[in-house]
Amino acid sequence: MEVRKKVDKILGILLAMIMGVMVVNVLWQVCSRFLLGSPSSFTEELARYLMIWVGIMGAAFVSGKKMHVAIEALPSRLSPKSQRRLRAIVYVLILLFALFAMVLGGSRLVYISYLLGQKSPALQIPLALVYTVIPISGLLIVYYKLHDLKYN
Repeated sequence: MEVRKKVDKILGILLAMIMGVMVVNVLWQVCSRFLLGSPSSFTEELARYLMIWVGIMGAAFVSGKKMHVAIEALPSRLSPKSQRRLRAIVYVLILLFALFAMVLGGSRLVYISYLLGQKSPALQIPLALVYTVIPISGLLIVYYKLHDLKYN
């Protein structure tokens, strides 16, 4: 259980740092636009990419905390044993989605973007770098769900 707590803490700190950078970035965008009269060229794009990272990494964080959206109508009517089985089925489905869509599909997206040499218009950073959040987050979700299945 100790490793999971460390992963939670690192992920929480990373998300807080990204949010902090995003706040400063958007604040600079507003100041440069309204106070200086000349909007910064990179801030909108950076805010968009940071929002993508916060959203996708946040999904992994929430999945690890078991705080994701759930419909409790069916589980509340089941016996405790059936609830555990249903929970295990849900964990397996989430794990499979994260593995195939996020890890494998996301890795393929990163690879293709890297091969094509795609760069962002304003920041000129490789889009493969932006897309790496998908397989990373997928791996985290797989880790969390494997852990949840073990202790279900």
